[in-house]
Amino acid sequence: MEKVHVVDHPLVQHKLCILRDENTGVKDFREVVSEIATLMCYEATRDLPLEDVEIKTPITTATFRHLSGKKLAIVPILRAGLGMVDGILTLIPSAKVGHIGLYRDPQTLEPVEYYCKMPTDIAERDVIILDPMLATGGSASAAIQFIKNYDVKHIKLMNIIAAPEGIERIRRDHPDVEIYCAAVDEKLNDHGYIVPGLGDAGDRIFGTK
Repeated sequence: MEKVHVVDHPLVQHKLCILRDENTGVKDFREVVSEIATLMCYEATRDLPLEDVEIKTPITTATFRHLSGKKLAIVPILRAGLGMVDGILTLIPSAKVGHIGLYRDPQTLEPVEYYCKMPTDIAERDVIILDPMLATGGSASAAIQFIKNYDVKHIKLMNIIAAPEGIERIRRDHPDVEIYCAAVDEKLNDHGYIVPGLGDAGDRIFGTK
């Protein structure tokens, strides 16, 4: 099974172009991040199971298919991942939302969890982790492991832009996790930013520097 899915739909690519533009303001940036998350969610949930149900239409009674009750949760990595939440809840309003906060230890450079709050039934749910940027992959790998510690069996990672280095890190640390992204960029620069990228997603979503 392919573990890296690049969502190359024209609408996604058009909106990604808007995000990359340094002249795109906070309001538009925030809205487009949410829109891309909605479109990507369509692809990331393509394998949701269906079951038959009998429905009476205004014309007749027939058997149709609907979701089989699979429970979903989305878990944004704070803070930039918050920008993707509403876009997914637009499609799946019944999904529960967990939150995980990480910072990088200045000495070890390893991610440290400072906040983690999950739905009580998280172990029974399929989880999609949200973070606009997959750079080194350190934070995403740590977040995946923290969620696995809750006995979650099915995890997907959704990013808007991924660097090859981050993809390689996830494939090495968590080969069972599928990655969904809108683009795989060229590389990381010396400061750990994705090139060509779009800058700091958190700063651009929330208008901070």
